Amino acid sequence: MNRFNVRKVAVLGAGVMGAQIAAHLVNCKVPVVLFDLPAKEGPKSAIALKAIDNLKKLKPAPLGVAEDAALITPANYEEHLALLGECDLVIEAIAERMDWKLDLYTKIAPHVAPHALLASNTSGLSITKLAAALPASIQPQFCGIHFFNPPRYMALVELIATPTTEPVVLDHLEAFVTTTLGKSVVRAKDTPNFIANRVGIAGMLATIKEAENFGLSYDVVDDLTGKKFGRASSGTFRTADVVGLDTMAHVIKTLQDNLQDDPFYASYATPAVLDGLIKAGALGQKAGAGFYKKVGKDILRLDPAKQDYVPAGGKAEPIVDRILKKPVAERLKLLRESSNPQAQFLWAILRDGFHYAAVHLESIADSARDVDFAMRWGFGAKQGPFELWQEAGWQQVATWVKEDIDAGKALSSAPLPDWVFDGRTGVHAAEGSWSPSQKRYVPRSALQVYQRQHFPENVLGSGAVAPLQSGTELFKNDEVRVWTLDGEVVIASITAKLHLISPLVVEGLLKALDIAEAGYQGLVIWSPDDVFSAGANLEALMPVFMKSGAKGIAPEVKKLQDAFLRVRYSNVPVVSAMRGIALGGGCELSVYSAKRVVAMETYVGLVEVGVGLVPAGGGLAYIARRAAEMASAGNANADIFAFVKDGFTNAAMAKVGTSALESRKLGYVLDSDVIVPHKDELLFVAIEQAKAMAASGYRAPVKRLFPVAGRNGIATVKAQLANMRDGGFISQHDFHISSLIADVVCGGDVDAGSLVSEEYLMALERKHFCALLENGKTQERIMGMLSTGKPVRN
Repeated sequence: MNRFNVRKVAVLGAGVMGAQIAAHLVNCKVPVVLFDLPAKEGPKSAIALKAIDNLKKLKPAPLGVAEDAALITPANYEEHLALLGECDLVIEAIAERMDWKLDLYTKIAPHVAPHALLASNTSGLSITKLAAALPASIQPQFCGIHFFNPPRYMALVELIATPTTEPVVLDHLEAFVTTTLGKSVVRAKDTPNFIANRVGIAGMLATIKEAENFGLSYDVVDDLTGKKFGRASSGTFRTADVVGLDTMAHVIKTLQDNLQDDPFYASYATPAVLDGLIKAGALGQKAGAGFYKKVGKDILRLDPAKQDYVPAGGKAEPIVDRILKKPVAERLKLLRESSNPQAQFLWAILRDGFHYAAVHLESIADSARDVDFAMRWGFGAKQGPFELWQEAGWQQVATWVKEDIDAGKALSSAPLPDWVFDGRTGVHAAEGSWSPSQKRYVPRSALQVYQRQHFPENVLGSGAVAPLQSGTELFKNDEVRVWTLDGEVVIASITAKLHLISPLVVEGLLKALDIAEAGYQGLVIWSPDDVFSAGANLEALMPVFMKSGAKGIAPEVKKLQDAFLRVRYSNVPVVSAMRGIALGGGCELSVYSAKRVVAMETYVGLVEVGVGLVPAGGGLAYIARRAAEMASAGNANADIFAFVKDGFTNAAMAKVGTSALESRKLGYVLDSDVIVPHKDELLFVAIEQAKAMAASGYRAPVKRLFPVAGRNGIATVKAQLANMRDGGFISQHDFHISSLIADVVCGGDVDAGSLVSEEYLMALERKHFCALLENGKTQERIMGMLSTGKPVRN
């Protein structure tokens, strides 16, 4: 694939967005020069320096690992403009002031490299007006790029062309943003607030207005408009607090200033409660108060009538909860016909959303697909408005919306567009999504970058084949599907809940290995959702335990260990394509694979201590082996314990890497593994890696004995643990479990430097795991986790 080579990026503006865009760039190993104004005191680049330092402290963390902040070079406009010439992409991200941006463009224009792309990260200012301030030679290279906050975690990036933007510029930028930065791109028209903020903020304003109409408190509204409604779990008012009430007000003002002729203009008025909070400095989460306020461990919500905060915790009424669990068509009918205020409120905001999206589709987006994707990726909706409308029955819902408009119940009297009633059953079809401006169904982008996505995210009604119904099926049981896309590499997909590893999953993986070794180049373990595997299925072993106790469990654990050894020593390369979570047994399956291809936002770790157990699928044997390998790589006489202690700590404290980068620091992802920023490219890259390894003459590792730290290492660990126990930092049972972990990773009661095998260490794992199963304290932890989903500390 031909790519525009982005070797270095300049980010102009070290505020919240600029600094966090820089952070995400360096997460993806793209060096950044971060500019801001020269400081009046101290180092001239003090503003950028402070912003870089602050990135290491923020939560949620903008950086995958804090050390990567070193890839950001601080700079200022007085001393360092020449550095712009080294950059292939310049992203302007200063405050949303047209005059400030235009002044900055005049300053930087002479220094931007002739080949470089220049983009403005604005949430709604006119890209065309900004372009007019640039020299004619730069205008073809200029466009809008709108990251959503926080840039590391939010999928959506909107790209906006001007009339003078060269089409290839957006193509280059879309490829870079997709593959290198892992973002999901929507191309928006140059209209106020573009697509996601235009529809999303209008929806939030409608929600505030309808909540007032129906007399609902903010906590009840958030419960109603959160996950159970198919939207972000933070609901409406918590989302506003997280975004920042001042930011929300700015976006609203853009609507007010630029859309006086909009038929929904009256609904863009700044809500009195929002205005009051901003004047009081209660700007949301960053200010410690907004619609909500945290006092100690208590969450309070604003009561507008009292002008004070009161305890939160209001919930949807049971009857509304039941309605929201119904199929979509029935759900909308029941909401519309119900006399319950909460149900009426939900129908009202759905109607308002359908109405708004239909009226504005032609002016803000190329197709209905762009609106639905923008709301999914930018606002955390499970479905966009058009998908939901289509699933519920297009013509029926359209009739209901029209009736409400005619009855004066809607936010605007604007009629639905004619195309809504042309006999259609929706706006998404196999040939594409409806474009009112083009009066046809528009197919998805055919850019080469999307050839790397075997199963890209799709909209309802597009006719896309589900991944687990694709390819050629080679084997299937109730919890694993074995299949191939190309006839060259086998894919094993775990289909059990949370992809928990049960005896049936082990059977499926072994069958996949048999098939792969019989005539394929490799095996990829991949599933199409945000879980690689949450670990071993303890519930599946409960009947065995109840019948035969730990003695009955031991053979099942050995089967699991033997299966993972089979993965490690397979004649074909096994590649674990990891996405979402890979915990416990899922982590162990991955570390016994020949290679890992890991989505950037993947959580990896050995977490068995949370249920009072030790890892028993070879995780501790892996730690011991890796310690020996790292020790010998540095110095044949190196102290193995120095390498063991970090692995021990990670397992004993159940440390989880909260990104692929952090998982690499913990040792669960190796330097030779591949980190993939975009989740939908994971399968493509994993298959290509398997083929490349096979083409390079892959041979399984040779089984070797390796040295361990022995009883001296165990004694050192236990002394430290005793201090922690005696100081009240860990319980006696924590001490016991951690001592057993130390026993395995140090190789048991042997001399330091003794040579052992993986099977020997796995036998120790198995012995300790089974003994813990019969320990009352561990049983309390297991039952607590199974019943509440939360760890029990005892």
